[in-house]
Amino acid sequence: MNMLYAAPPRVDPWRRVGDWLFRHRRHIQLAQWTVVSLYLALLLVPLFLPLPDRTATVWNNLTRFAQLMFWGIWWPFVILGTALVGRMWCGLLCPEGALSEFASRHGRGGAIPKWIQWSGWPTAAFAITTIYGQMTSVYQYPKPAALILGGSTVAAMAVGYAYGRNKRVWCRYLCPVGGVFALMAKLAPLHFRSDPVLWRLSQERGDKPGAVDCAPLVPLRTMRGASDCHMCGRCSGFRSAISLARRSPNHEIIHVAGTVPKPAETILILAGLLGLAVGAFHWSASPWFVSAKQALGGFLIDIGWFAPLEQALPWWILTNYPGRNDVLTIADGALLLAYILASAIALGAILSLSVALSVRCLGQWDARRFHHMAQTLIPLAGAGLFLGLSAMTVTQLHSDGIVIPFVAELRAGFLLLATIWSAYLGWRVGALYTESPGRRMASMVGLSFAWGIAAGSWILFFWIW
Repeated sequence: MNMLYAAPPRVDPWRRVGDWLFRHRRHIQLAQWTVVSLYLALLLVPLFLPLPDRTATVWNNLTRFAQLMFWGIWWPFVILGTALVGRMWCGLLCPEGALSEFASRHGRGGAIPKWIQWSGWPTAAFAITTIYGQMTSVYQYPKPAALILGGSTVAAMAVGYAYGRNKRVWCRYLCPVGGVFALMAKLAPLHFRSDPVLWRLSQERGDKPGAVDCAPLVPLRTMRGASDCHMCGRCSGFRSAISLARRSPNHEIIHVAGTVPKPAETILILAGLLGLAVGAFHWSASPWFVSAKQALGGFLIDIGWFAPLEQALPWWILTNYPGRNDVLTIADGALLLAYILASAIALGAILSLSVALSVRCLGQWDARRFHHMAQTLIPLAGAGLFLGLSAMTVTQLHSDGIVIPFVAELRAGFLLLATIWSAYLGWRVGALYTESPGRRMASMVGLSFAWGIAAGSWILFFWIW
């Protein structure tokens, strides 16, 4: 007699990972406080050490090691990691988030004011910290690093103490890199999915699950994307409707990003990551900056105004380390600021025109379509940011005798793949707004100017200058 046996149900391995995060909250907290300890040590101890000399390496000097950890490892690879696994850094390891939530747990628990919830804060904070970091040489010296990173941490704790209870108000609304992480997370092939059908069935059954303490204040029932989710796993299994799941890395850009226009994100993409950040990386290598500096110096000499060429400001305003022969004068600082802002305005305007032309080719003008099409440039924006930051990794390691092979080829391949990815997203998004192949092709031609400008900025930096 033949017996028929039902196959056991398959258990999604990613769901199990999410459930593991839910069950091992204490282990995650231990990891967070370990990172907090390392973060504070690397941030504060170099303040009490002499600046590294020419013989210092990352292997024998803590200051050099801290520079590599912060700017050569943490910053570029957290950007890359967020595009691969979502904002797990934020939810599982970020010291600033952990300290902000700790302060919130023991704080006043006040209501979050409307001004904090302004959507433009992440973009504004990114611009301010980027410019200020360049003015003070944050990548080279421990004092500006402690001022910028430490100041951000103190502010995060103050906001956590004042507002919310067991929440990360700072991370949700004010973090200087929160907007960048939110954009990169849209590319992640992993996310915590909220199934509305299972949620409704749970309610109909009368389930009474305990409340989920979502630190970044994500509306769990309506959560569709990964931008705001910190991937901490606290909600995994809630109402049997939320689970860690795979998805296409194109899904959120194509099917979610266009539902609610977000002008602040458009500004961050076009004028921030593809404009201001490019200027911040370019200025130290740009022959245009050198020419402008010479022209400004000649003009000031001609009119007899020597003070801007001679006077320096304190290190916490402009780089001022005469013992290292590294001083920015007032004229240098003004020109640096002008160069970065001009990059943001010029590149942002050109990119906006390209995206606008692309949208107009699809049919009648629609601002919602404009914001949606701008999102297709996220792969290029993220790739550029990673390449610029990883250049410091390569430089720091090279100075210590570690040569990474095929760097130029890897950079070219990375940039090419990002351009192709952005082009594919542009093609797919265009299909949502027109069925005409001709209009879609015309739209792609318009968008190609943006790809050329975005990729060309890094071609200049790495291969021409």
